[in-house]
Amino acid sequence: MQAATELRFDQVSAGYAGARVLHGVDFTLRQGRKLGLIGRNGAGKTTTLASAVGHAQLQGGRVLMDGQDVGAWPTHARARAGLGYVPQGREIFPSLSVEENLIAALQGRPRGPALDRVYGLFPRLRERRRNGGTQLSGGEQQMLSVARALMAGPSLLLLDEPLEGLAPKVRDELMDAISALVTSTGVGCLLVEQHVDVVLDFADEVIVLERGVPVFHGPVEDLRRDGAILDRAIGLEKV
Repeated sequence: MQAATELRFDQVSAGYAGARVLHGVDFTLRQGRKLGLIGRNGAGKTTTLASAVGHAQLQGGRVLMDGQDVGAWPTHARARAGLGYVPQGREIFPSLSVEENLIAALQGRPRGPALDRVYGLFPRLRERRRNGGTQLSGGEQQMLSVARALMAGPSLLLLDEPLEGLAPKVRDELMDAISALVTSTGVGCLLVEQHVDVVLDFADEVIVLERGVPVFHGPVEDLRRDGAILDRAIGLEKV
């Protein structure tokens, strides 16, 4: 299957167990582009990513990959189509080494090129490749979580608060690696993050959610100039 070059939300409403969290969300994430998603806690950011990968209940609208409606596709089919996902919580296997964690993500596919690629982006993981998950710092665990998602070579990558709990220096190092990933591979990246300034520095375009409703979607420069919307969104952390 050829990797998708575009993920599109077309008036998506979604939630859980019949409760609606998102209301008419529209956006397009393309390869090589960086999209930021910000909003207060409970605004629907995580549900947006969960809807993209099939973990939330689609209640209206369409989720499309390269124009094909994937709303009924299971999560693993979307992953095979090129959609990578790094959830909150650093879901690594603590009993496995760094390299074993990475190889496990391949599910039997050839390991050489993928390992070389992620070790190039995260040299520290190469240095720690024989260490177990519990022997890694919080920043190294988050690097490993991102690297695991990259092992399958996704064309579109969704990141849910990858900087949570990280020291500023480690946070900068991780964001530098993610930016380098977009530049070097052309992967499209959707970043959900509480640190507004980090999102504004990273993204080409930004979506602001309030109670599941998009109240802004456009270039970063336009949002920086719109003090009223930023003021409402700045219940979030600033760096």
